[in-house]
Amino acid sequence: MTPIQNQAPANVISQEALDAAAKHLRDVLALAIEHAAPHAAVVVSDARCALAATLTAAYRRCLPDAAFIDFDTVAPDAVLAAFAPLQAGDLVILVQSTNFRLEAFRIRVELFKRGLKVIEHPHLSRMPGPEALYYIESLAYDPAYYRGVGYALKARIDHARRAVVDSGGEQLVFDSPLEAAKLNIGDYSGMNNVGGQFPIGEVFTEAQDLEAVNGKVRIFVFGDTAFRVNQPAQPITLVISKGRVTEAIGSTPEFDQVLANIRADEGEVWLRELGFGMNRAFSQERRVSDIGTYERMCGIHLSLGAKHGVYSKPNIKRTSARYHIDVFAVTEAVYLDDAVVYRNGAWQP
Repeated sequence: MTPIQNQAPANVISQEALDAAAKHLRDVLALAIEHAAPHAAVVVSDARCALAATLTAAYRRCLPDAAFIDFDTVAPDAVLAAFAPLQAGDLVILVQSTNFRLEAFRIRVELFKRGLKVIEHPHLSRMPGPEALYYIESLAYDPAYYRGVGYALKARIDHARRAVVDSGGEQLVFDSPLEAAKLNIGDYSGMNNVGGQFPIGEVFTEAQDLEAVNGKVRIFVFGDTAFRVNQPAQPITLVISKGRVTEAIGSTPEFDQVLANIRADEGEVWLRELGFGMNRAFSQERRVSDIGTYERMCGIHLSLGAKHGVYSKPNIKRTSARYHIDVFAVTEAVYLDDAVVYRNGAWQP
């Protein structure tokens, strides 16, 4: 494919940020995505924020032969036309200050259907200033860490009979075997699709018996109604009984609204996902505002609401499940059976 030439964006964050982004993305392309000639690549991007401009410039360094398209200067048909010649195994990269819309065309889903590899960077404009530097750091790909720790966690999760999250004075107990863990660690061998939303770094599961989850958990961040990170002044303590949130001690009006929305549409607030975030660029202190990015934070996150497309439960109808709201636990320790797998801010499976 003949590259579409665009002038390199001028509003990159800094030369240092560009150098770091190029290094990390080169590793992602080679080690995680395994992109190499003769496969083609198309990069669709915008320049509405400095982080998007920096990532686009970094991809230009890594992929000098790729086709680059400025989403804001062409018609949607031109974007689709650039995808048309691609063959299975080729690569599409989406660098988005918000989230690209192509009418009814669900970009990542449709590209995966064609066997294309996809790297997606959405909602970049939500992470300005220092957050943009955290985001760039989060793209670093260490296969020994992600694959070593990721597969070790999965092995423990898949054999565990129970799990406990200690959030500093409170314990949330999963008194049930867990569902087979799913991995987002940059190893796509044996998977139908290669790629997805970046940054990566997560192992997730949930209780096989949702009603076997009881106790209390302190959360320091939740996803608000605008899909942004909301940090209350003090952690909120959730009381969980038979897998449902029955009380929120020390709540805020914003979190009350989240719970009210779920109850209005679903009747009750289920706790479902048990997420083991692995990305060491993010922590309780090092946050970014986009909830879908911060979900990779090194520690535990949970989901509120009945929606979880990966695992089916007989007592929850997918058609009526609408909410999957991420909340982030103060994580002092995590136990799988009697083994401590998280302490002092790090996984040790």
